[in-house]
Amino acid sequence: MEIQARAKINWTLDVVGVRQDGYHLLDTLMQPLALHDTLTFAPSEELSLRVAGAPSLSHGDDNLILKAARALQQISQTRSGAAITLKKRIPMGAGLGGGSADCAAALKGLNVFWRLNLDFGCLCRLGEQLGADVPFCLHDAPRRVQGIGEQLTPLAVGRTFPLVLLQPCAALSTREVFTAFHQSALPSPDTARAAAALEKGDLDALAQAGGNVLESASIPLRPEIRQAKSSLARCGARYACMTGSGSVVFGAFDDVLCAREAWNTLKTQYDVCLLTETAL
Repeated sequence: MEIQARAKINWTLDVVGVRQDGYHLLDTLMQPLALHDTLTFAPSEELSLRVAGAPSLSHGDDNLILKAARALQQISQTRSGAAITLKKRIPMGAGLGGGSADCAAALKGLNVFWRLNLDFGCLCRLGEQLGADVPFCLHDAPRRVQGIGEQLTPLAVGRTFPLVLLQPCAALSTREVFTAFHQSALPSPDTARAAAALEKGDLDALAQAGGNVLESASIPLRPEIRQAKSSLARCGARYACMTGSGSVVFGAFDDVLCAREAWNTLKTQYDVCLLTETAL
């Protein structure tokens, strides 16, 4: 059995508060991408994970895929195993939600593979315990995401957009960025206006309303992020923004030809330069 784990971008990202336990409260517009990892499940008496395409990624019990599998085993009391293979395409430490997408795909896939018949709400509750972006990745559709990732509202998006993704620097950890974050450093995006722009498919209006407040913390740590945004704008991106807590910057284009031309130019300047598109 094979299942896709789709990457995501944050069209906007705002930090609106901090809980007493230290978790930051977010308000963000998120959308899945065509770019994806692939998980394959094969029968086995034991539970194991093999990773292809990411030599530095752990295949031990700290991997979110195996954490998801163990959580399913515990809640369902199953003793079933699986030989899981992950084919990695989504850059790591990028803000693209690759680990969360893999975790969500494991929850969905093993629920079917092991014939557990757990309902979607149960999978979402498990996902909330495993990572902030996992509930979104389980829905795998455009959403406005609030709280610590558990509040999801359907987001109407009028069309798909070609994207160029640049990873201009070493990976950033989410913890590192939030530690450096200062809430007043950048103006908050107008999330409601940005959502309306996405529904109309209007990138110019999105550029005026959007933004990611975590850039204020990420750019001092990795100045290359600002340079990548400028590179995308010079190549015709109508909207360029860091996704998540970085380090990937995406540029959105109105048509595939413009995006491909930008990709052809920028792939000679950046080691990680990907051409993809949003998905509905």
